[in-house]
Amino acid sequence: MLEKINLNDIKDIALKAGLVIMEIYNKDFEVEYKEDNSPLTQADIKSNEIICNSLINLYPNIPIMSEENKQTNYEQRKDWEYYWCIDPIDGTKEFIKKNGEFTVNIALIHNQEPVLGVVYAPAIDVMYSAKKGVGAFKNIHKLPIKRDDNKYIIVASKSHMSEETQTYIDNIETTKEKEMISMGSSLKLCLVADGSADCYPRVAPTMEWDTAAADAIVRCAGKMSYHLELEKPLIYNKKDLLNPNFVVK
Repeated sequence: MLEKINLNDIKDIALKAGLVIMEIYNKDFEVEYKEDNSPLTQADIKSNEIICNSLINLYPNIPIMSEENKQTNYEQRKDWEYYWCIDPIDGTKEFIKKNGEFTVNIALIHNQEPVLGVVYAPAIDVMYSAKKGVGAFKNIHKLPIKRDDNKYIIVASKSHMSEETQTYIDNIETTKEKEMISMGSSLKLCLVADGSADCYPRVAPTMEWDTAAADAIVRCAGKMSYHLELEKPLIYNKKDLLNPNFVVK
């Protein structure tokens, strides 16, 4: 199945979603709130429509899991060999703040492992993409990209910096000078994938669709996202779609 999927087609879908998102981003827009109190905009809804309809047209036999769709019950989805895992806008809070740090996330999961991913940041026009067996890319550059400085760079969440995360950072053993950078959305995982950062610890709630696409890029760039306590790679399509605390390195 994976060999039949053209990565450029998935990048094109993300670009189309990004165009519609930016049309709304550059105007005044209303913000609604879902049952879990997370924000929702017209951009989330429109992006979701474009992505889901495009994927159904191209690959009608692959099921879709999206943050903005009603979730399929576990008894049905546990038998999925392949499925799309989508976040139409990751970083809706950053979108609302208009700071540019939000992404379109499209991942293909095979037997609980992300094997293809596209993360597009439309406000800064940066496209990360990856496919197992092919590699990972930032725009046209193959990842990882070498860094010259002699620092240990840790990336942390703009909206979810916790005491536990700070403790983890304090306990990192390195002879290099530690430096911390703050970033929104799944771009944090991508910074580790591309070599801009060494480590991204996350001790705060995330859902599978928040990480799946960027995790594919991480893995295809030769890095890994680990369950913080178990030191095992993250898995997807769990009964509970909440991720455990994790570290990308």
